Amino acid sequence: MLDSAPLSDHEAVMDPAFKPKITPIERIQENLVARVERRALDWLCAHMPRAMTPDYLTAIGLVGAVMVFVGYIGSNADLAWLWLAVAGYVVHWFGDSLDGSLARYRKIERPRYGYFLDHSCDGVATTLLVVGIGLTPFVELEAALIALAGYLLMSIHAFLSVRVLGELRLSYLNAGPTELRLVLIALTITMYVFGREPALVGGLNAFDLFVGGVGILMIALFLVQTTRIARRLALEEPRRS
Repeated sequence: MLDSAPLSDHEAVMDPAFKPKITPIERIQENLVARVERRALDWLCAHMPRAMTPDYLTAIGLVGAVMVFVGYIGSNADLAWLWLAVAGYVVHWFGDSLDGSLARYRKIERPRYGYFLDHSCDGVATTLLVVGIGLTPFVELEAALIALAGYLLMSIHAFLSVRVLGELRLSYLNAGPTELRLVLIALTITMYVFGREPALVGGLNAFDLFVGGVGILMIALFLVQTTRIARRLALEEPRRS
């Protein structure tokens, strides 16, 4: 006789046919170039070959991150390698910004798969980009790791906000991933033009102070945003006596 009792939580997780309920996510994007970028992405989606899929674009984004990393490593031998890093940022933007956009444009979204794969690849790509900066002759690795910690903390904050608020904030202080790429491209070109800067404070040069300062800013923003949302949730879910 078949058991008609409902699945327990553990059994539901183990059952391959079980699919958790998908709650729509509100995407909040208020960065400076959002409108211009949106028009560009819409145009690219409309003219994208049918053979190009969101998964291919995700892979292209990762290839761009590897290009950046290799370019930064190569700058230890020849500064001309920095131009590979600049090109890598463009390739990374193309793949990373278009994969989800193309899926939504063609109405072929796979919400759980896309969310999981995209953000997993983002973590790998960000690590390659920022660690690569720290392996150049211009920036101390410690300063770059502070920036990486700040970025990953903000990423964790964004993922938690999806769970508790149902919203995915893609920008803070009017800046998002695209603005950050533009800043890093400008930083890379500055490295090529000016070379290694002399030490200013405690053996750290201007590049170290800038990269580390951005990391500290993101860590501070994480603390502020965490405190703000925790207070909001505490009011929405008052303590039970």
